[in-house]
Amino acid sequence: MLSKVFFLYFATVVVFTSVMAITRRNAMHGVLFMLLMFFHLAGLYLFLNAEFLAAVQIIIYAGAIMVLFLFVVMLLNLREDVQKSRFIRPWIAGFVISAGVMAVVLKAAKSVKVEISGLWGIKEIKSATHIGAIGQELYTRYLYPFELASLVLLVAIVGAIVVAKKRLK
Repeated sequence: MLSKVFFLYFATVVVFTSVMAITRRNAMHGVLFMLLMFFHLAGLYLFLNAEFLAAVQIIIYAGAIMVLFLFVVMLLNLREDVQKSRFIRPWIAGFVISAGVMAVVLKAAKSVKVEISGLWGIKEIKSATHIGAIGQELYTRYLYPFELASLVLLVAIVGAIVVAKKRLK
């Protein structure tokens, strides 16, 4: 019973802080809500007995990536954007497009069948350790998606540098 209460607390805070992070007018407040969300997400990982993921969540996301976000927000000097109108005029078109995308995503999610199968059972994970199992899957079976994710992150970093450099001129 107590674990359900803690799970509900962490899940509720994750959803709340996620909504607050994307709806704040001040980007710095959004980043701080995202930082709070990362810590609570690490708590959810601990409930799943994924201690390594919780540590990685705090070290990489709450540490390194949030520092990067804070530097980008400070470099962009978003004070002008805070004073502008919150919504653009054709917000109804954006809402309709978002609802359409959400409908497609929900329909696709319903078609996904979750099967518990694969190479890694509880015994295999315990014998190889969590880190070994993640590393073996990541660098063998999911090597191309991993490399694609790293390429997307590289493009995002280069884009952030280009955007920040334009503002400094």
